[in-house]
Amino acid sequence: MKAMVVAEIGSAMQMQDVALPQPGPGQVRLKVQTCGINFADTLMLKGKYQETPDVPFSPGLEVCGIVDALGDGVDLALGTRVAALTSGGLAEAVLADARACVALPDSMSDVDAAAMPVAYGTSHVALDYKAQMQPGERLLVLGAAGGVGLTAVEIGKLMGAEVIACARGAERLEVARSKGADHLIDPQTTDLRLAVKELGGADVVYDPVGGEQWKAALRACNPEARLLPLGFASGEIPQIPANIVMVKNLTVIGFYWGGYMKFKPEVLADSFRQLIAWFEQGKLKAHVSHVLPLEQANEALDLLRERKATGKVVVRVSE
Repeated sequence: MKAMVVAEIGSAMQMQDVALPQPGPGQVRLKVQTCGINFADTLMLKGKYQETPDVPFSPGLEVCGIVDALGDGVDLALGTRVAALTSGGLAEAVLADARACVALPDSMSDVDAAAMPVAYGTSHVALDYKAQMQPGERLLVLGAAGGVGLTAVEIGKLMGAEVIACARGAERLEVARSKGADHLIDPQTTDLRLAVKELGGADVVYDPVGGEQWKAALRACNPEARLLPLGFASGEIPQIPANIVMVKNLTVIGFYWGGYMKFKPEVLADSFRQLIAWFEQGKLKAHVSHVLPLEQANEALDLLRERKATGKVVVRVSE
């Protein structure tokens, strides 16, 4: 089969002929139709992702595909179209844990199916499964116009939260408003801590940024607030002052979405079923800005690296 392969860390992917994988117990093989591209894929090529495979490998964490082979103990029917969370999706076929596969409705296109699991799943699992956010709570989203931040705004509104979006610049804030944000804060021109406290304080903080914004958000929390550090786009991994956590009875919740692929993939599959339900109800739809063929997968990653994508980037592998 054809696959885009990283032969050496730091080098671009190359199209290669590789052996067709055979499913083991509990696995399925998928004929890949589409593969969603994520910032994690760009980090893997540099060897900087927390779970970069040994070379040679193919990136690609989320796919839409057709089940065409079954391992022992799997009851999925051959020919079923599924979305799957896996690794190695930039190839004509990929193996996936059957527990991480979700059958798709006819109403969801293969492009939409590959665009939603990681970005939307990260926010949904974080806010629902981990933070257990309740309707009426006040959610502060840092980096609210970024890839995962914007989905947190959408998911937060669907879950009934009052959403405070924090992003740099009027244009990015307007994007957050278009996805349902109730309040907008530009940390370049506004004191984030004071602005959040004036709105009544935060009950849940969703933070893919870190740095100074984390410090301000921590001090703007209400008693018993929950804080979710998801990443450190600022480049600074903040230290957590235990005295503030103690005095305000705060809970800091570690959350790495990708980790569930290994030890509890059913959590991710259950989350995606909810996302599909919202999609079918017309409440949710991924914004896809680019769809490129497999042979242009390097260009697809460049769109993320160079911040030229205004939405999700998807690679089409087959029809």
